[in-house]
Amino acid sequence: MTQELDLDAVIRRRIRGLRLARGWSLDALAARCHLSPSTLSRLETGHRRIALDQLVPIARALDTSLDQLVESPEDEDVVIRPQPSSTPGLTTWLLSSDRALHGMTVAKMRIQPGRPSAPARLAVHPGRDWFTVLSGTARLHLGERVIVVEAGQAAQFSTMVPHAIVAQGGPVEILTVLDHDGERAHLHAEDPADDRRVRASTDRPESGGVDRDPSG
Repeated sequence: MTQELDLDAVIRRRIRGLRLARGWSLDALAARCHLSPSTLSRLETGHRRIALDQLVPIARALDTSLDQLVESPEDEDVVIRPQPSSTPGLTTWLLSSDRALHGMTVAKMRIQPGRPSAPARLAVHPGRDWFTVLSGTARLHLGERVIVVEAGQAAQFSTMVPHAIVAQGGPVEILTVLDHDGERAHLHAEDPADDRRVRASTDRPESGGVDRDPSG
């Protein structure tokens, strides 16, 4: 019974929190879900029991799902403890889990200069890449362009342009946000001979281009 009451209180707080986050008054939300302001007020304050036929229009009006509105709060471990994954010249730490950020994956990467086993061509895949340099200096090869990205700076670009990220003058650490295509290309590609990604015919620079990482 206590658990049911706790969930009921959480649902009420969610309704009120989502309403206030949108800057809506009780009257504004009530009009959108076809309830009276007094009924909605009693639902939020716990003076009226919440019924399923009321939650459905409320969830729709708040642009959320019924499942999200009534899901039980979990004592999940919210702290992510990334474990490094290393290949020669590249170390990766995953900083998000289960694509929690709207289908995005966040990763930190350390790229060494002169990284061995670099493929001979710049990589291409669907989507866009974004990264910021945490320390060191990155050199972004983007088609025929070479762009130096210093610590504290960020870069974003279409990954349909042949590209690679390499370290300049020493190790570089970057924080990158990957969409589904980027995650598959950067983190889950197999040996280049088995990699199904489309690659451009442009030669990759000799100075340690990145394979299976934010460069492609």
